[in-house]
Amino acid sequence: MNIFIAGLSYSINDNDLKDLFSEYGEISSAKVIMDRATGRSKGYGFVELEDNAAGQKAIEELNGAEYDGRTISVSEARPRTEGGDRPRRNFDNNRGGNGGFRRREY
Repeated sequence: MNIFIAGLSYSINDNDLKDLFSEYGEISSAKVIMDRATGRSKGYGFVELEDNAAGQKAIEELNGAEYDGRTISVSEARPRTEGGDRPRRNFDNNRGGNGGFRRREY
């Protein structure tokens, strides 16, 4: 089971996350998501547990718990959507179809 953890302290690393979930079962991976530009944690991460029942127990017990001075939110991770999670802009509205700029007709 892939688990999403939000609200992490910016000082948390992959090993800390692994330690937090290790009592619930065998961990396939534990990853704190880092900002590429700053190299600093974005405050969320993912843990993958081998057993779904263990993952569900971890979610129930850790969601809303305090960890490293912060209240964390723990839930089952949703699958990534194809093409990323950025919303697509609609250029077919009343802005002329070119990002809000109207071309002058000479």
